[in-house]
Amino acid sequence: MFQGAYTAMITPFKNGEVDYARLTEHVRFQIDGGIDGLVPVGTTGESPTLDHDEHKRVIEHVVKAAKDLASSGTPGTPAARKVQVIAGTGSNSTQEALELTEFAHRVGADAALMVNPYYNKPTQEGMYRHFMHIADKVELPIILYNIPGRCGVTMNPATVARLHKHDQIVAIKEATGSMDMASEIRSLCDIEILSGDDSLTLPLMAIGGRGVISVLSNLMPREVKALADAATKGDYNEARKLHKDLFNLCKVMFIETNPIPIKIAMALAGRDTGELRLPLCEMLPENKAVLEQALRQRGIVRS
Repeated sequence: MFQGAYTAMITPFKNGEVDYARLTEHVRFQIDGGIDGLVPVGTTGESPTLDHDEHKRVIEHVVKAAKDLASSGTPGTPAARKVQVIAGTGSNSTQEALELTEFAHRVGADAALMVNPYYNKPTQEGMYRHFMHIADKVELPIILYNIPGRCGVTMNPATVARLHKHDQIVAIKEATGSMDMASEIRSLCDIEILSGDDSLTLPLMAIGGRGVISVLSNLMPREVKALADAATKGDYNEARKLHKDLFNLCKVMFIETNPIPIKIAMALAGRDTGELRLPLCEMLPENKAVLEQALRQRGIVRS
């Protein structure tokens, strides 16, 4: 159901407000770049600093923009493709996560990306009940999101396998950075696994992963898609070549807290203002210099 390259979309800002015109442009850029799906309002979309109304409006806007572009595109062109929209609807409040997931379902999202509850540090049983409560109430496929560095808790493989018994819980975004974790999940169940780390897309796909929810594809959708496609086809010579080619940029995008580097990179490439909301702020000059150099080496920034 979920395979290939998906973009964890940035949320463009202008003068402190969500820039919906640029968001539409970004949807078009992604679809023209061949991306398989769009993931609005996740970590990269600065969901912690969007209010609830903004969060919902961004989801609805991306769903509508993707649908409108597909229906208006010339048949056979990239813009005419239907892409999946996986809405970020996670929260550390089960009721808030339920409300967001119900909204995403109503406006036509294809799935919900739901992060582990953060800050309140639930037990494995608490996480199980959290996701099951929502899966029981909303007929929308759920992609779990395991990222302990953000949440303070790790969902263990046994809990993942237990949740996958529910028909609605179909995939997991694996961002623990551990191949052993992914391998153990794969040994316990057949849930679809998507990489949550650009630099680990190829290793994870080599052990049974189905693709990536990517930060880098905001800037380079074609290249990230090519890597996922090569690995899907089993063309590991080509996949290794692409992995090597993209690896430095994958790492540079996390030289500071995501999404700071990708938004600055998008600004340098003329695709975003680079505006962030506090408590996120501009990059340290020495880190920005490293980022700029990496972009110049790829010909993305020339000045």
